[in-house]
Amino acid sequence: MVINIFHIYDLVLRWVMKAAGIIPVQLQIEPGTSMNFWVPARKPNKNHQNHPPLLFLHGFAANAIMTWQFQVLKFAKTHAVYVPDFMFFGDSVTDRPDRSPEFQAECVAEGLRKLGVERRFVLVGFSYGAMVGFRLAEKYPELVEAMVVTAAPTVLTERITEAALEKIGYKSWSEYLIPETVKGVKSMLEIASFEFPRFPRWIFKHYLEGMIIHNKERAELLEALVTPNDVTISRYPQVL
Repeated sequence: MVINIFHIYDLVLRWVMKAAGIIPVQLQIEPGTSMNFWVPARKPNKNHQNHPPLLFLHGFAANAIMTWQFQVLKFAKTHAVYVPDFMFFGDSVTDRPDRSPEFQAECVAEGLRKLGVERRFVLVGFSYGAMVGFRLAEKYPELVEAMVVTAAPTVLTERITEAALEKIGYKSWSEYLIPETVKGVKSMLEIASFEFPRFPRWIFKHYLEGMIIHNKERAELLEALVTPNDVTISRYPQVL
């Protein structure tokens, strides 16, 4: 049996989060659709009540808690922190054919409702998560007090896609973000990082074998993300 370093790290991270008061909860959004949320293990304390809840939305390279582990540990004592796994990340799955960011946003909103989150929250989104966050703020403005987003346009148009892919030397987002080789993993992480550190080859191999899953469904998520050039871009007063 081959031990994967990312599987081990996932187990360690779960223990660390539990010690910090953050636990995973699997929610049925609708029949056939369930979403995993990392949530406070206990009811909000006085510190939490003095600050808005925080919603962290992850990117495409890793699941929710691996993406936001350091931020969650930083803010868990002072804020009620909620960190969902998007469909086909972590333990979130659906039998619905809808792969749009709007559907992801609807699932997040319904999950928060089921968790009893009634206060407006601050949304923190990275890359793919930021684009889902824009859809969430657009459809549910009453939920989002403010947004902090990075590494994402409000809408990923065909024109933006063509220019970005030409710059990094790929033919499609799925070719870049769903690598099939160790070389592809290394390229993806180097392009997405500033001064990416040197790692031995086996790290990238373990990443490929342990983190790149649900390839077909994730490719469909990326296809659904690209919109026509003439799309109307909404304004978001919540963006900081």
